Amino acid sequence: MAVIHRDRVAWESARVFVAAATDNAYWWLGETLGRHLGQTYERDLARTRTRLLRDEARPVRGVREDPLSAEVGAWRARIEDVLTERPDLAAVLWQVIEETGRRLGR
Repeated sequence: MAVIHRDRVAWESARVFVAAATDNAYWWLGETLGRHLGQTYERDLARTRTRLLRDEARPVRGVREDPLSAEVGAWRARIEDVLTERPDLAAVLWQVIEETGRRLGR
C-alpha cells in the first residue's frame, strides 16, 4: 500500500473541494463530507459555495485577496487540523478526492 502524506492530502482536498463548491459535484461532496467528517464540514462547504458564488457576481475593486485562493487556504488548514486529530482519515479523504475529481471530469 502506498504511503499517504498528510500535507498532500490537505492540499489536494483543498483544491478539489473548492473546485467542487461551484460545480454539480457540490451536492455529492457536501453529503460525503458530512458523513465522513461531520456536519461542520458540510456546512463549511456550503459557506464556501456561498462566498464563491457571491464573489463571482461582485466586480473587483481595489486590492483584495483572490477568493479562490482564500478558500483553498482555509480548506487546507481545516483538513490539516482534522488529519492531526484523526490521521486514520487520510485514506478516506484520498478516496473522496479521487471520486470528486472524477465527478468534476478531471
